[in-house]
Amino acid sequence: MSNTFVVYVENKPGVLTRVASLFRRRAFNIESLAVGHTEKPGVSRMTIVVDTDAHGARLVEAHLYKLVNVLRVDNITATPSVSRDLAIFKVAATAETRTDIMKVADVFRARIVDVAPDSLMIEVTGTEDKIDGLLEVLRPFGVLEAVRTGRVAMARGTGNGARLAWLSPESGADAPPDATDAADREQRNISRCA
Repeated sequence: MSNTFVVYVENKPGVLTRVASLFRRRAFNIESLAVGHTEKPGVSRMTIVVDTDAHGARLVEAHLYKLVNVLRVDNITATPSVSRDLAIFKVAATAETRTDIMKVADVFRARIVDVAPDSLMIEVTGTEDKIDGLLEVLRPFGVLEAVRTGRVAMARGTGNGARLAWLSPESGADAPPDATDAADREQRNISRCA
């Protein structure tokens, strides 16, 4: 089962390497990884999708919390959320097929972002299934190049807003409200996995 984790980290060199190494050492395969800045300077947000069971998900969360630069970890798998992927496809296009390709893009609510004499570049956002569907329909025209991002996800509503208020620049807080020293945090993570 795929589990989606939202991990807030300090925006410092080497953080991505440490996170990826943790997954490698624990033999968890990362299906998707997307990283970007948050609304708070100095904090980045990773959305990590891992194929594991409930026990493995608890272990992943506990081990992530042990990393020095990790500020917060949320497993939003069971939380109502919105998730999206982005893909860009370069498709071979002739004068005869250009209109058909544009119609297909329109059906999938994709956008034409570049037009060249012999190709079209199509941008699409949505679920993995939607992107896979568009790719399959475009294959007969000749997909020259394809690039996809990892999944990005956000919990619906304001449920996480109060818990994550410390990330907001207006709050003036530099750490999460439940931050404790490293020993207490590690003990809490160990008990969560038991």
